[in-house]
Amino acid sequence: MLLDIGCATHIGLKKTKNEDSFGIFDPKTAEVSLFGEGTLAAVADGLGGHIGGDIASKLAVSMLKDALKKEAPRDEDRGSEREDAHFLDAIKDAIKRANESIHQTNKDVIQGKRPMGTTLCAALLRPHTAYVANVGDSRAELFRDGIFVRHTVDHSWIDEQVQQGRMTQEEAEKDKRKNLLTRSIGTQPSVEVDTYQWPIRNGDQLLISTDGLLNMVNDETRQQILTLDRTAQEKVDILIEKALENGGKDNVTIILAVVNPPKSKLRKQRRNAWFRKHSANIRRKIVLFFYSLLLITLGYIAGYVHARFLSLF
Repeated sequence: MLLDIGCATHIGLKKTKNEDSFGIFDPKTAEVSLFGEGTLAAVADGLGGHIGGDIASKLAVSMLKDALKKEAPRDEDRGSEREDAHFLDAIKDAIKRANESIHQTNKDVIQGKRPMGTTLCAALLRPHTAYVANVGDSRAELFRDGIFVRHTVDHSWIDEQVQQGRMTQEEAEKDKRKNLLTRSIGTQPSVEVDTYQWPIRNGDQLLISTDGLLNMVNDETRQQILTLDRTAQEKVDILIEKALENGGKDNVTIILAVVNPPKSKLRKQRRNAWFRKHSANIRRKIVLFFYSLLLITLGYIAGYVHARFLSLF
């Protein structure tokens, strides 16, 4: 399975510290035994205003790697529901262990102060299937044919009000209680992890991001950017720029994976991306070359004219 992956994190324009973290792990990562083909990607958003939000997000992503050490599904389970359950359980168990570890650290170190905690959204991309898990309001969105066809459900008070019909989406977008979470990692002794199993096909794009993107760039704009004929990394960079352009009120972290893009198209996109990135430098070198050539030519002409002038006497 070929994946074109882009990723980035930015502190934003209003924060003094970046409390987001992210990780991308594939079979080349040390001690991977869970799968031989695929990629595990995750973003985490440390709770702002709490002690050690950045530490909590780093711990959650780091401990997620433990899922990779779990043994692979048995051969007889390949392609069955048991294989699907195996992958989902591996991710869920790693997240629950991260919750226990961070919660214990809170008990041992924080002791009564606002406990450190974090969101986490992770996806294991395998041929034909994405295994997704989330806690909090970081989100995974599956983009296909110009629209988001699936997404994780945010664990926030606002989203619960919308789902229960107590608030409209328009009211929710203006409400100041957007950041009030109903579920997070590390703040309670145990945590419920939501899991999803999404069929994926060639050309699909999986966007995983923290709320620093979601609150700054609306669905329509995100979809427009994902339709661009650019590499995954370029799209991520454009999304970051748009979040900053719209205020950059929070840290923003993004992972984008494009599933099995046509190799010829990917080569063209990467070639064009290289030229866009280096075009200014190339133009400058071309200008300098012709300027130098002009000076050399003028010098040669001046020397020739001077020599001819001297020969007259």
